[in-house]
Amino acid sequence: MDSVGVETAGPAIEVLRRVFGYDTFRGSQQEIIEHVIGGGDALVLMPTGGGKSLCYQIPALVREGTAVVISPLIALMQDQVDALTALGVRAGFVNSTLDFDSRRAAEAAFVGGELDLLYLAPEALASPQTMRLLERGRIGLFAIDEAHCVSQWGHDFRPDYLNLSMLHERWPDVPRIALTATATAATHKEIATRLGLTEARHFVSSFDRPNIQYRIVPKQEPRRQLLELLRTEHRGDAGIVYCLSRSSVEKTAEFLKDNGVPALPYHAGLDAQVRAHNQARFLREDGLVMVATIAFGMGIDKPDVRFVAHLDLPKSVEGYYQETGRAGRDGLPSNAWLAYGLQDVVQQRKMIDQSEGDAAHRRNLGRHLDAMLALCETVECRRVQLLAYFGQQSGPCGNCDTCLSPPESWDGTVAAQKLLSTVFRLQKERNQKFGAGQCIDILLGKKTDKVVQWHHDELTVFGIGADLREAEWRAVVRQLLAQGLLAVEGDYGTLVLTDGSAEVLGRRRQVMLRREPERPVSAAKVLKQRGAAAAADLPAQAAPMFERLRAWRSATAKEQGVPAYVIFHDATLRQIATQAPTTLAQLSTISGVGENKLAKFGQQVLDALGEP
Repeated sequence: MDSVGVETAGPAIEVLRRVFGYDTFRGSQQEIIEHVIGGGDALVLMPTGGGKSLCYQIPALVREGTAVVISPLIALMQDQVDALTALGVRAGFVNSTLDFDSRRAAEAAFVGGELDLLYLAPEALASPQTMRLLERGRIGLFAIDEAHCVSQWGHDFRPDYLNLSMLHERWPDVPRIALTATATAATHKEIATRLGLTEARHFVSSFDRPNIQYRIVPKQEPRRQLLELLRTEHRGDAGIVYCLSRSSVEKTAEFLKDNGVPALPYHAGLDAQVRAHNQARFLREDGLVMVATIAFGMGIDKPDVRFVAHLDLPKSVEGYYQETGRAGRDGLPSNAWLAYGLQDVVQQRKMIDQSEGDAAHRRNLGRHLDAMLALCETVECRRVQLLAYFGQQSGPCGNCDTCLSPPESWDGTVAAQKLLSTVFRLQKERNQKFGAGQCIDILLGKKTDKVVQWHHDELTVFGIGADLREAEWRAVVRQLLAQGLLAVEGDYGTLVLTDGSAEVLGRRRQVMLRREPERPVSAAKVLKQRGAAAAADLPAQAAPMFERLRAWRSATAKEQGVPAYVIFHDATLRQIATQAPTTLAQLSTISGVGENKLAKFGQQVLDALGEP
């Protein structure tokens, strides 16, 4: 069905202004909203922070009936409903966390037509009880959030999403809108096929998040490097730190706390109540750092996350993009920082070799990893490579580490031949296999106990690599692994040759490698150079007002038991502090101050501004 045109723009823009407090739509929001209001199906690919939620929330308020929102985020449904309720929207949810009376009340409100939006988890639709409930109410539209969860080749597959195609079969006249922030062309196609949205209109926005600065640094002492980042660039900021293992999560959180950074752990091995408590604290308090496995983060609406740091290599570009997208949802400058080293490559390759599933599954995991390694090793703009992965073109961004501190590309063919020769001689002459450390010690001519024990100081390659430092050799190993010119095998990550190794040793292939800049430009300096800091910094006279408003917001949020951003986003408080309105009429012109929030909090805001 085609978009219905301008006649629906009136109610849509009126709801945007009255309820949400914004004057204009962004990007393709208006076109999507009009199409869905008119009864059309839509598949929406839009970056995190791009305003996806409005694409179904506004149609929910304009169309007759209740919008049923399918979301995998049971732990966050209460916060989502609280945020809508603060806007004066009638929202509710039904999931396993509700007691009997609360569930009955929510169900009665839906059947009675008293809800604008009802949130459900995908697994609930397998319950006959839920299906009977939906048949008793009037459904205005179905919204399928985090739609990439339907992709079996994606990074966050949820089997329950496979059943969602039945929504159209059972309610063929109810429009559906599926939304996701990350999808390659293949994932995009799979979403459309599995959800029966091949005839829907597809809206694909640019995936670019220009406010996020992408930085990938050589891993040395990752926790120390992280601490330096937080102390120099993110003191007092909220952020997320991702680690691969539960043990690393707990050790990193403890390390940060011991060094004066308020940090909380989050992983699937923690008690459910502890996880819920830590998540609630992160959402409700300012300046906390959440250290987590990837079990944390989907659907986190906290707008003022100033950084996302990875201490381990993500398994795919899709996962990396999804996770880094949790930074800077308010549009203000933010960092995506990743520490990456040789052991990451070895570990990820080993995990793929040991993974369950057939050869095709392992090949797919390998392709995901290869794309992630290419992003890490590129000498070109990170953003250009990142967007190209999603099929979008762009020019150099000027706001990533490779743009701001361009690395050198050097001819590493001879170095590669030396390393591969070492692996060859160990394997062919001695029938031995060793890891990167032993090979590098041999190249550097180090007579370690292990080198002497195995008589490796007698090899012809012993000491031929003294022209490079140990860190440089580790970078050579890492990049040869990334390029498939070297491989790892076994539990101990021993190095072995590949088909491509023979081309290098036979002088039939040149090997270009990346050399890190000696002194990378700091993000603080970068932001100042670009003038981006001006977007985040306040005029001197506004800073005290902003802090008073934050204190008022914190107290109000605590009193109401909701996250601080449910009251007002930082961006809204900054605008209020800068413009210093003195009347409710002036306050109503601030972006993010809708009708309900003006009535509820307007006078309190003016009082906070007027305090000495």
